Amino acid sequence: MKRFSISSLTAICVVLLLVVGCCRKAVPQDDVIPPVPDYADSTQWHVAFRNAPVDVFYIISTETGDYATTDGQICHYADTHVDSLRQPMLSEMTGVDKLLCGNLNYFSPYYRQCTLESFTSDSLARARFALSMEDVGNAFDYYIKNKNNGRPFILMGFSQGAMAVIELLKQMNDEVYSRMVAAYVLGWRVTNNDLAQTSHIRPALDSADLGVTICYNSVRSVDCEIPLISGGNRIAINPVNWHTDATPATFVSPISPDTLTITLDTISKLLVVDGYTREDYILPLIGREGNYHCLEISLYQNFLKRNIALRAERYVTSVQKTTTTH
Repeated sequence: MKRFSISSLTAICVVLLLVVGCCRKAVPQDDVIPPVPDYADSTQWHVAFRNAPVDVFYIISTETGDYATTDGQICHYADTHVDSLRQPMLSEMTGVDKLLCGNLNYFSPYYRQCTLESFTSDSLARARFALSMEDVGNAFDYYIKNKNNGRPFILMGFSQGAMAVIELLKQMNDEVYSRMVAAYVLGWRVTNNDLAQTSHIRPALDSADLGVTICYNSVRSVDCEIPLISGGNRIAINPVNWHTDATPATFVSPISPDTLTITLDTISKLLVVDGYTREDYILPLIGREGNYHCLEISLYQNFLKRNIALRAERYVTSVQKTTTTH
């Protein structure tokens, strides 16, 4: 199974195929469960602390396929203590930090993510994601209590990680939310059901609004959509021009010799990418030619990096102005 390593810009991500609202299901009784990550253990994190006023908390996408344990049983969750399984996770962590984080502090936890092969049925995927989300929730709680030190933070995830971001927004209390600069839900969907469950998911309307959620999914044409990833999505923004209407934006691709035009389809909430010529890997099980799920970070890397820095700076400035006024 191919694994996602954003640092190379050519390796392939794997997507979590699951529907929102699954986080309290029981884990299947016959599943082999790896050891629980202890987030007081520094080896369960990738951290780059730069003494910045703002943090990035990043949740990685699926990097694990089914594998045999030492006693020959098949496991459907990543073991965060096994080096061979940790390495692709670390590659994504360090790659995203390098591409997007700039001078901000960076925190990314290892977690017992579901394997791709778990998703032969929706009910099984729902059940197994409970364990993954439990880890992410524990990691975020530990981060807030022991690593964040009251700083504003950016919450970001891709694919399976984006799904977890949505669930964290639902669980987040108002005090913590007040320090959230923005949430980046990259390569997943925000449904009406998600919006109904929390007031903490507020669609981004421009490049600099705060406390908002940025979401998008890219395709060659709307018929290339993967429904389990983006079907029913209700919020989207064009990360090139930061418009929520159909105003097109043109730029030179950083990963291929193409000049691209990106247009947001306001009905499907999909980003339509015109001009991309490179032949790319198609996701297993549900992949479609012309679906650019695996490019959601690498394609827009320059715009995302600038936007993360902009929103962080604006949050810090707004807090300083409020403090001075009072």
